Amino acid sequence: MSDLINVLVFGLLLGGIYGLVSIGLNLIFGVVRIVNFAQGELVMLGMYGSYYAYTQYGLSPYVSVFLVAPAVGLLGMAIQRLVIQPLHNESNMQIFATFGLLMMFENIMLMISRGEAKSIGGDVGAEVVTLGDMKFSLVRVVTLVAVTLITIGLHFFLSRTMMGKAIRAVTQDKRAARTMGIHVERTYLFTFGIGAALAGMAGAMLTPIYSITPTVGGNFILAAFAVVVLGGLGSVWGAYWGGLIVGVVEALAGFYIDPVLRSAIWFLIFLVVLVVKPAGLLGQVGAEEVGFREQH
Repeated sequence: MSDLINVLVFGLLLGGIYGLVSIGLNLIFGVVRIVNFAQGELVMLGMYGSYYAYTQYGLSPYVSVFLVAPAVGLLGMAIQRLVIQPLHNESNMQIFATFGLLMMFENIMLMISRGEAKSIGGDVGAEVVTLGDMKFSLVRVVTLVAVTLITIGLHFFLSRTMMGKAIRAVTQDKRAARTMGIHVERTYLFTFGIGAALAGMAGAMLTPIYSITPTVGGNFILAAFAVVVLGGLGSVWGAYWGGLIVGVVEALAGFYIDPVLRSAIWFLIFLVVLVVKPAGLLGQVGAEEVGFREQH
């Protein structure tokens, strides 16, 4: 029984990581209606930013996040304005463009870092929380708490503020939103910036957990896609719960079946959800088609 509890807790903490990475991706899809393949690389840039802030200026990742997240958010706004917006009538080309950004960011960091792995885990990530006979990584606990607070904050932002209501209006019907005087392009710009900032925040908070390489983003983006599809396309709460579900399933599969097959298990769930409920657990029916239906 204690083994099961340990596995479940580890799965929830792992799910917090997946949820943190996925929320920004899901927000961008929900509003801008593109699948941002470069989201994992934005996480990677956040990790490098946090690493250099720690090594050069002695800033903890939990402090540098307040510098890294806005910086990556501004980069996201530049991507939306200079790359995505000019292709607004070409939804397929937008997807290819984000894939091109993925390759560009990865190779730029490969050139800068010479491919050497960086890590601050031994300095920051070694602290543990003890609960009875169980020990948990403090960094993972902080990550789960952070993603919970971010999800609640985004929920209130989207439901209670004028900008949040404008984002929801554009999500539901961009033509009607434009008729009501909402600046759709500005909303896209702001949303992409928020989604990118969340990726940068995720990168900063994950710096103590993972070794940092130019390809580390690939470790997150596949899991993030599974989380987004499982939880519901365009649903912030869907990304949160989807992350927790994927984390728990991966932990259980790794412990009771085979660690090698843990990723295969949740990708099997990914495929089943696509077939049975394409909109995901909390997504709106038809959301999976809107990106191709409303671009023109």
